[in-house]
Order: sequence, then structure tokens, then C-alpha cells
Amino acid sequence: MPPVSEVDILILGAGAAGLMCAIQAGRRGRRTLVLELADRPGKKILISGGGRCNFTNINAAPENFLSANPHFAKSALARFTPQDFLALVEKHRIPWHEKTLGQLFCDRSAHDILNMLLAECAGASARVQLATRILRVTQTSPASAARFHVETSAGPITATSLVVATGGLSIPKMGATSFGYDLAEQFGHPIVPTRPGLVPLVFNAQDQSDWCDLAGISAEVVASTAALQARKNKAAPPAFREKMLITHRGLSGPAILQISSYWRPGEPISLNLAPGFKLPTDPATLGIFAPLLQPNARRDLAATAQALRSIVPGRFADRWRTLHARAHPADAQSRALSNTTLAEFERRLHAWRIVPVGTEGYAKAEVTAGGVDTNSLDARTMQSRIVPGLYFIGEVVDVTGWLGGYNFQWAWASGVAAGQSA
Repeated sequence: MPPVSEVDILILGAGAAGLMCAIQAGRRGRRTLVLELADRPGKKILISGGGRCNFTNINAAPENFLSANPHFAKSALARFTPQDFLALVEKHRIPWHEKTLGQLFCDRSAHDILNMLLAECAGASARVQLATRILRVTQTSPASAARFHVETSAGPITATSLVVATGGLSIPKMGATSFGYDLAEQFGHPIVPTRPGLVPLVFNAQDQSDWCDLAGISAEVVASTAALQARKNKAAPPAFREKMLITHRGLSGPAILQISSYWRPGEPISLNLAPGFKLPTDPATLGIFAPLLQPNARRDLAATAQALRSIVPGRFADRWRTLHARAHPADAQSRALSNTTLAEFERRLHAWRIVPVGTEGYAKAEVTAGGVDTNSLDARTMQSRIVPGLYFIGEVVDVTGWLGGYNFQWAWASGVAAGQSA
């Protein structure tokens, strides 16, 4: 096809948000073009969910999203729901299934979702142009109907509306760059500082020495942190009950990825290793270690490790006992631990306190937290409050969802909002 030089809506980025925006704009009869730097569209779609695309979450609601403005996402999410996207999936007869916690996946492959989006784009006469680099974006004269002039590697393009759907900084090996943030700043938009989200955490040197030879061991936990945002909003700190995984450098697994989006450097995280037990207030009514209070029961550290095996893997329980013995030599020699010692032991199981030294960074982050400040955008349309005709959608905006399909739902919803307005 010949290069396009003039369009109504020019969308930068052929990911989830950009393609959904193109579908909506094309359906309105708007001349729509999507530009993509990569040689194929939807790269993140194809790798998501282990290749099966966790395309939404049936429980998606505003409280599942992190933003400096927790109210911003409400409008878009209310007007395009998980059920709306599921209707599109079923229209294309894509087989799907629900996993835990409302997560919806393709039965076959993430290619089904990408092919669906591209088919909808084609049906709406929205063009997708690949392997195209953006060289410069400027505003045209106020008298011009085409507000934006874009220099590209394939030639110049003018557009009435410009939609930035370039994603975040996560997974740079797939081509992620700071382009969207740079463009936002060029047009006067403040940026909420970005950081890796949904990312593994790294132990300090001592914790690595103590635990990382157990890499591969997992356990169900409740992960929480005294998050900065929670403190500002006077809300309860977020907590996630899912699996934790020990890695060669620290911790991962769904519970850790979830809490990482809220964690700030220098803050501790707390892991409840006994989520199925309430922490007793009376030492005489221990939970996990209650069997040690029975007549004639052993009450030494070996017995505590045996009790621990009912809630965590055996090697983890043994290591916990070893580390406690190192820190408390008297307990290691004792044949009968006191009720007070057992109660303290149980308390620490419900609140294993760790201060990570950092994260695994954008290379292993699933999303980028932070982004274009939502105070500079219209929540209903995603249009800039500073530059008419300029829109920001998807991951580039300061809206970050939980693990489990929430970020895709934000991509769909924000893309629809912009596509119905631009």
C-alpha cells in the first residue's frame, strides 16, 4: 500500500490500547492509521499469560488499579467492562477459560486475541503500518485543521488527532522506550516518576545467603506493605494472598509481583506464611504450634519444624528452624520451649519482615508504574487538557493494574474512550 500522508486519527503504537482505539475510531468513519516501530503488532499480547493471553479479569474495578489519582480510571472502566471485551471474544468464537481469581485466558493461543483485533481493525478500515520510526512530532499552525505534523521514516503525516499508545519501559528487549513520556513532556505534560511494576524483588546479601539456595520453593502467603499511597490516602495497606517463589536473587511469584507495585525502596514488606491460621492473642491457644502444647509433646526446635511442614515445604521449614537456632542459641539447646517463645515464633511466621534492596528492574517487570500525570488528562476521553487533539492511553498513563488481566482491561477501556472521542 502507498504511504498515507493525511489522516483524521494517527495512533502511535500497535499494542492492546492502540489497536482497540483504532477499532473504535475506524467504526466512526474516521480515517485511522496506527504506526508501529516493530516489524509486527501486539508483541506484548503474544507473550502474555504464558502465550495464552490473560486478556481480562472479570473482577476488574477501580480499586484494582494504582494511580496518583485513584479516581481517574473509574469513567473508562465503567463504560467498557470485562463483559464488553468478552462479548467481542465470543463474537470471534475464541475459546477461553477462567483461572483463579477471575483471570480469563485463551484456550489455544494469544494469537487468537491479536488476530481478532487486527480483523476488527480491517473491518473498520483502520490501517496498521509496521516498522515505522517516529522522527519528530510538531503542532501545525492554529489555522490548520490538521493539528499535528509527524515526521516518520516512511515520510511525513498530518493528523487532526494524535493518540499516544506507546506503552511503558518494561521489557526493553521487546523494544520498549521512553518515547511516550518524552512526547508528553514535549507538550507540557508532567510525568509521575516511573518505576518497574509487577516485578520480582531482590534480597539483601544476608537474606540471599540464608535463602537463595532454596530457589524454586514456593508457598502460599499474604504479602503486604505500608505503601506510600495507602498512607497518603489513609487506606489500609494492600495485601495479596497468593503464591510466593524463592529465586536465585530474592522473591517472585504472584504475591510478590502484586506487592512490588506498591513497594518503595527502603520500606519493608511483610509475608504471612500461615494465611490459613489466625494469629492467637493468647499463648495458651497457639495455632500452628498448638500440637506442641499437648501433654508429653516434644517442644524443641525439631518439633516446631515438624509443625511448620503443615503449612510450608519441608526444606523451608528446616531452614526457618536453622536460622532461628542461629539467632537464638538458647532455644537450640532447649528441650522445652516456653509458651512465650512459641508465641513469638508464631508471631514471626505471620509477619516475616523483609527489606528488599531493590527489584529486578524493567527487564523483568510486567508493567511500568507511574507515567503521564492523569491530572493533565480528561478521564472520560483521555484527551489532553493542555493540547487539544492529543490523547494518551494504556500503559503510558499513570494507571497500573494488578496482576491477572487488569492491565489489559485498562488498555481496552482507555483505548475505547479515546477512540470514541478522537
